[in-house]
Amino acid sequence: MAEPGFRRDGSWVGASVPRREDPRLLTGRGRFVDDITLPRMLHAAFVRSTEAHARVVDVDLSEVRRVPGVVAAFDAADLALGDITALLDRPLEEFVPTSMPVLAGDKVRYVGEPLAVVIATDPYAAEDGVEAAVVELDPLDPVVTETAALAAAGPPVHDEAPGNVLVDVSLFATEGIDGIFDEAHTVVTVEARTGRQNALPLETRGVVADWDDRDEQLVVRTCTQVPHQVRTVLARCAGLDEKQVRVVVPDMGGGFGQKCVVGREEIAAAAAARRLRRPVKWIEDRREALTASFLAREQHYTARAAFTADGEILALESDVVCDMGAYSCYPFTAGIEPLMASAEMPGVYRVPAYRVRGRAVTTNKAPTAPYRGVSRPQYVMVMERLMERAARELGLDALEVRRRNLITEFPYRGVNAITYDPGSYRESLDLCEQVLRDEGWPGRTLPDGRVLGIGYSCFSERTGYGSGAFAARKMQVVPGFDLSQITMDLDGTVTVTTGTLSHGQSHETTFAQIVADRLGLPYDKVKIVQGDTDRITYGWGSFASRSVTIGGSAAAAAAVKLGDQLRALAAHLADADVDSAELDGRGGVRAGDRTFSYAELADVAYLRAHLLPKEVGPGLTATASFDVGGDGTFSNATHGCVVALDPGTGGVEILRYVCVEDCGVAIHPRVVEGQARGGIAQGIAGALFEQVVYDELGQPLAPSFMEYKVPTAAEIPDVRIEHLETPCAFTADGAKGAGEGGTIGAPAAVLNAVNDALRPTRVELDSTPLSRADLFAALNREAP
Repeated sequence: MAEPGFRRDGSWVGASVPRREDPRLLTGRGRFVDDITLPRMLHAAFVRSTEAHARVVDVDLSEVRRVPGVVAAFDAADLALGDITALLDRPLEEFVPTSMPVLAGDKVRYVGEPLAVVIATDPYAAEDGVEAAVVELDPLDPVVTETAALAAAGPPVHDEAPGNVLVDVSLFATEGIDGIFDEAHTVVTVEARTGRQNALPLETRGVVADWDDRDEQLVVRTCTQVPHQVRTVLARCAGLDEKQVRVVVPDMGGGFGQKCVVGREEIAAAAAARRLRRPVKWIEDRREALTASFLAREQHYTARAAFTADGEILALESDVVCDMGAYSCYPFTAGIEPLMASAEMPGVYRVPAYRVRGRAVTTNKAPTAPYRGVSRPQYVMVMERLMERAARELGLDALEVRRRNLITEFPYRGVNAITYDPGSYRESLDLCEQVLRDEGWPGRTLPDGRVLGIGYSCFSERTGYGSGAFAARKMQVVPGFDLSQITMDLDGTVTVTTGTLSHGQSHETTFAQIVADRLGLPYDKVKIVQGDTDRITYGWGSFASRSVTIGGSAAAAAAVKLGDQLRALAAHLADADVDSAELDGRGGVRAGDRTFSYAELADVAYLRAHLLPKEVGPGLTATASFDVGGDGTFSNATHGCVVALDPGTGGVEILRYVCVEDCGVAIHPRVVEGQARGGIAQGIAGALFEQVVYDELGQPLAPSFMEYKVPTAAEIPDVRIEHLETPCAFTADGAKGAGEGGTIGAPAAVLNAVNDALRPTRVELDSTPLSRADLFAALNREAP
């Protein structure tokens, strides 16, 4: 790894340089949504449903408006906003479209659903106003579980989906697969469930909205990963032209996917600001975040795999059911989780035959949005359990079974119709095993009576999804490309726009490194502009590990175009051939026998335009786009985990964690390591701690951190990270995505380690989060 502050091989890319963001963020000079205060600003709070499923009989806000400090209160009829509707281009038997009202009008579908917004002079008066609301609801039987949803015995969550199934798609079904299972030496089955989780960004959702009379524009400052999508939905809901909406994202304290969909409260608060012609602020409190924000992860897999006697996989079949809560999220729809799982479940293994059915069911719970990894932590866990179970059934070493099935020749066209670009699947597994062996973990015993277990997980992460990859899922809104514009100022420094958005990934540093290398500038001479729909032509934001792969490649392309302009201008001034002109790597251009600094060239481009060629206009600016025409690029990794189980308490302690990752060329290795460590912490949380649960009436039972167990630094181990590098052939610097891999591999590694420790009991656990009660029972069970 490059030393901090030094360049590797003369380039900024690959160097762990000091982060540009740190001085601001570490000294309290960052500017988050809640730091924004505008003159005459008002505060919003929401009247929310106390029932999981009910008809709305009446929402009486008359007493609310009498509360001291309350300025206004609006229900659905008052604001008269259009619904939020996300669509797939699929027939009705595969996808049932449903709409999400900004404020519930006729019916509520989960506890916490917003019914009205109260606007007051301060947050406390707004909360007092909420308490004064009188809401009459006619309760209906709630649909709280997947089983109840599929039974469809009571009132449906949505009338247009009487069976409570919003997505039902069979993407792959290899001909003759039943015969393969019938004739296989061994068939193993895994049934696994994963708990509902909250992404828990440190900064909850929030908005400050203000109507600008001079510009006739609604200015919305919000912490979103997708500002242009917020602009589109807000304009449509409010009946405005898009030019009348400007979305600005200040510093943002995390998103993890929860903020890459369009929320309702932000739109309602903005509509209230427009109505009142005064700024309105809403900041989500932690109870709202835990009970009424977008959730994720509740999935049920029934999977089986056929193997030969020597452990080669012959076929895979899976039924995937995802509980998506009450509504489809925009723009991804309720298909985001089952379609991801269905398309990519074979993962790093050579699976010759595959059949899958993916379903999204709707229940009376808070809706689901993408969360770091999107189904991959779940299906990787299932695939790795299948490998472990096959090894046990066949009496083989589980790592050898993996080795016999890993993809090793690239490019590889999978049974899932996806082409995998080169990776280091076998190499990462070998190195991870070697590290743990060198540290002496295999064969070690613990002196305190605890039981040791070692588990592994192998996986890949498709990153850099282009328009083609999203279109294959038949999304009506098709993300993919990114646009970047670069402008050089008179002093030779540059400003670069990107349609991606940093919420902790250090874009101000990594994108500057990418551009600085193209132009031969110090990276601190590059300014990155992001998160402003008036300054950025268009952008899809940040999700699916697309920022550096797609956004960074677009910025690199724009920088190359600007470099070409600089070479052409220098050649003209030197009366030299343009092909002979070249950037000197030190902020200048050599042309003929002359060298021009960028400042000298900018002086001509802006202040002495009469010296420019006739066909060249003034200024130095360039725009470029980047999209991925194929299936994206695949990062990969192997995780190894060592656990100790306590028979006296059922407790799990992680003693060691090793991650061998390959994200291609790491733009900033320490940023990559930070991404991996944070992701692993979230993966461990899902394996051992976090779960949103509901009672039989649909009431959330984890409304605070007293009930929702979040791991602390005491529970998260030190993580050893080893880097491999298989460059991507089609991104600007050979980089692959690095944002989600840590989360994807951790649940499987932890679960496999626990099952390794349980091996003497012959108990195997396949679902997460693991409970102490189950572990205690297993550890104290007499082996048969």
